[in-house]
This record gives sequence, C-alpha cells and structure tokens, in this order.
Amino acid sequence: MAFDGITVSCMAHELNTKLAGGRISKIAQPEADELLLTVKTREGSFRLLLGASASLPLVYLTETNKTSPMTAPNFCMLLRKHLGGGCILSITQPSLERILRFEIEHLDEMGDRCRKYLIVEIMGKHSNIIFCNEQNMILDSIKHVSSQMSSVREVLPGRPYFIPETQEKADPLTITEADFTALLSARAQKLSKALYTSLTGLSPIAAEEICHRASLDSDRPASSCGADELIHLYRTLERYLEPLRTGDWEPAIYYDGKNPVEYSCLPLTLYGHYRREPYESVSAMLEHYYAERSTLTRIRQKSTDLRRIVQTALERSVKKYDLQSRQLKDTEKREQYRIYGELINAYGYGVPEGSKSFQAENYYTGETVTVPLDPQLSVQANAARYFDKYGKMKRTFQAVTQLLEETSEQIEHLKSIQTALDIALHEEDLVQIKEELMEAGYIRKRAPGNKRPRITSRPFHYLSGDGFHIYVGKNNLQNDELTFQFARGGDWWFHAKGVPGSHVIVQSEGKELPDRTFEEAARLAAYYSASRGADKVEIDYVEKKHVKKPSGAKPGFVVYYTNYSMMIDSDISGIAQI
Repeated sequence: MAFDGITVSCMAHELNTKLAGGRISKIAQPEADELLLTVKTREGSFRLLLGASASLPLVYLTETNKTSPMTAPNFCMLLRKHLGGGCILSITQPSLERILRFEIEHLDEMGDRCRKYLIVEIMGKHSNIIFCNEQNMILDSIKHVSSQMSSVREVLPGRPYFIPETQEKADPLTITEADFTALLSARAQKLSKALYTSLTGLSPIAAEEICHRASLDSDRPASSCGADELIHLYRTLERYLEPLRTGDWEPAIYYDGKNPVEYSCLPLTLYGHYRREPYESVSAMLEHYYAERSTLTRIRQKSTDLRRIVQTALERSVKKYDLQSRQLKDTEKREQYRIYGELINAYGYGVPEGSKSFQAENYYTGETVTVPLDPQLSVQANAARYFDKYGKMKRTFQAVTQLLEETSEQIEHLKSIQTALDIALHEEDLVQIKEELMEAGYIRKRAPGNKRPRITSRPFHYLSGDGFHIYVGKNNLQNDELTFQFARGGDWWFHAKGVPGSHVIVQSEGKELPDRTFEEAARLAAYYSASRGADKVEIDYVEKKHVKKPSGAKPGFVVYYTNYSMMIDSDISGIAQI
C-alpha cells in the first residue's frame, strides 16, 4: 500500500504518544534525502527516520542506526543549530493529508523560547522535508524546488509555506453525507477511482477495500450508482475510518506465502485469502515491510545483468528450436521417397521412357500408389534420385533430432536458472548462478589468475511440524550437491513435476515420515518452483536412492523411474524456517 493519509494519521498518533515532550539529542543526515533524529524521552531514547526519497518516502521509529557522512550537509547543520536540544511539542496531520508537522520549541541565540516547524511531506516524487519558522516562512528544505521545477509552489528559503491544492479533494473525516453523494454522483470514473480522487488521504487499495466492504462493484462508474448505494457507501466509509478517531487500528502485513504483498493499519477484508501478520506498532510494521521489500528489490537490481543474459540466451534457444523443428518436419517424407525408389526398381522395367508417373502396389501396405517421375530422366535415374533424397533426409533427421534434444535441454536449463534467480535472496546466491552460467558458456570465464569468489550460500533449511529437517536447493549447483552429496539413500526427494524448481530433501534418519511431513515438503517443492502461486501443483517424490544423474547431464537434471505423486498448494506459511 502507498504511504497514504490513513497510515500517516496512525503514525502521527503513535509519534505523539512516544515523542511528545521529548528532546532532540542528535540530528543526522545519512542520505541526501533522509534524516535520522534521536529523541530522548522519559521512557527512553527513540530513533526517528524521516525519508523524502522519490521512490520510497518513509516515516517511522527504528532501532537501527545508520552511518552518517564525515561532513554533515548544510541542511543537517542548520537543523542542528536551531533544533538541537529542542523539545517536540506535538506531531500533527492537517486534514488527512500525507503530511506530518512537528512543532518544536527551542532557545534562540538570545536564550528566548521560540518555535519552529519541521514538515515532512510524503507525496511520492514530490516528497520533501521542509523547515519553517513561526510565521510559516521556509528557512530551508532537504530538496529545493524552484519555479522552473514547479509552477504550483516554490520550496526555497524565504518563501511562504503552504499546502498546494492541485486537486479539489474533500476531507473524508468531515465530509457530510449530502456532499459525499453529490461529489461521487458527478464522477464518471469507476467507483474506486472516484473515491480516492475525490477524498484526501485514500489510496487505491483503501478505496477498493471500502467498495468491497460495501459489496459494490469497484469497476462500475460512480455516476451509475443510485442514491441508496452512495449513502450505503458513505456509511461504510465512516465505519472504515472510525478507528482513526478511536485509535483502535490494527497494523498488519499480508503475505502470499513468504512474499509481503501489502500492509495496512486497518483490516483489509479483500485480502482475506492471504496470511495476515499483525504488529504491535505502525513503525514495526513499516520497518519490517520495507526491509523485506527493499531486500527483494535490491536483489532484483543486482541480478538484472544475469537475467538479461539468461533471457537473451533463452530467446535464441527458442528460435533455434523452432528452426530445427521446421527442419525436422521437412524430413517427414523420407520414408515415402525410399518406397518410391524401391517401387521403381521393382516395377519400373515396364514403364515407358518419358513417363511422368506410374502406378504400383505398395508391398508394405498392399495399397496402390502413384509414383511421380521426372520424364527427362531414365527409370533408373529416377530411382537413384529418390534414394538420394531419402539418404539426405535420413541424415538430416538423425542430426536434427540430436540437435533438437540438445536445444530442448538448453531451454529447460535456462528456465531452471530463471527460477533460481527468482528464488535468490542474497548476493551470494547470485554468485553460484553466475558460476553455473560460466560453466555453461553463457558468460566468459575468469582469467587464470582470477580466483573464484568464496561462496557462502547455503540451501534453505526448514523444520517440519513433526521435527524432520527439510532442505531446499536455491539453484542447480546446490540441487546437485544436496541430492548427490548431502542426502542419504533413505532420505526422501521431492520436485515439482514437469517444471523447473528446487530439489527438496527430507532427512528421514531411518524413520517413517508422517503424512504431514510429506505434505509440508511437497508444499516447499511447489513454492520453490516455476508453479509458485498455483492453486494445485503436481509433486513427484521418491526415496533419494532411486534418483540418478545421467552421464554428462546439465546441473540439476536427474532421472527417476519409480515415484509417487501428489497434488498440493504452494502455501508454506505454516512451515518453520531455521
């Protein structure tokens, strides 16, 4: 969810509860668009992160410290001069805007008490942190916005501060029923969009949730709703926002398996099918959510080059496969040409010279066939021509069949690497994938003097509900090591059927596995495969001693001839990871 007005409202209440009356002891600017304040209160010290990044603006309390530059930026020095030792009087939110206003009292150079305002605007690419005096004049900001950059508002020292009203939106906490129905009935947009474009602080997800609670189709035009439906929607909105007045919100992150999908301070009934993880505070929820999201984003960015290499190689292999398939199809008539040659040799002695064809009985099938002839060639030359065609097509068939098999293996191998890139969570996971691409020839190998980097990546390790250890390979090299070096013959091996995925090993320790352990291992095999997210995934499982690796096979490729199968979902939320 976007950092919307609802989240900001909950955050303002949380910050007021913990920071109001506290004194600012440290001010740091670890990033160009980020501040880290240390506030001392009677309950202890708190670190407050204020971020104005265009891609990820954030405000939350954290226990994590960040390294600051050796020389503090000018904005940080100004804040230290004016706000160092200052007392935070209050944190407020105007209307339901995505704005937090810190009112801070401090002593000026003459020792007199005065007040300043630190305003954090959480507005996507327009996010900013602005420092103002008591007259609402801007003293400085973490980002300067000139008239050339914005025609709506300048954010420069000496300019008056105001909240730009680029859209005529109503406050959802104070709007009346009559104004609400009149506002939405005039909108031709779909209902959910009409909500978040008409009311301050609502995100698209919040608007979808309100429509869902009201049992109204969010895609229908708002203007098509009747008066009774709009009144019902208004009352649903009131009930949805009631926790903001009472302080009874419920911070939670919603997970699809292990992936964080959304967070919200108010329950999301439209995400009832996802696993919900509650948190004690808004800050804890935000820090945990964005830590996980940033990890995934960072790995995605670092794996971009590898993904491009794999995708390019895959596209080439697919094109090669299509070309080879067409070449193989062209050889389908080879047996027909052989039969034509044999029939000419068997029955051609009575065919007149210059004939364009003749009919003969196919002694393989008993059917009468018409054999085309080249009238400019003799009968024996026609037979030789057909045998030449047959020989050429036979050789082509044999060569192309082998090439098709090799190309098919290349495609499956590359798809398995794509799946491994999706599974990777850390930089060391990418190192092994790069090594595999080097060995396969997709990346140039290192010079003899360059040492291979030390690989510390380990398979995923889970513990079943019955106490059995389960291991999951992150890539093909780990899959081979896990199956053929780590696992014992009596351990159980799991893999998603017919799709790229991880090898899953359950250590049996000579015991019979309970049904629940079989199901949990199968879920892990489904989750760590290309079929992740499917309602049902077919999983093959067999004792490890029945799994073999053909000579010369690519990493991760195995064969087995006796196995069990089950259909299972890919929800691993209840499986403990070690």
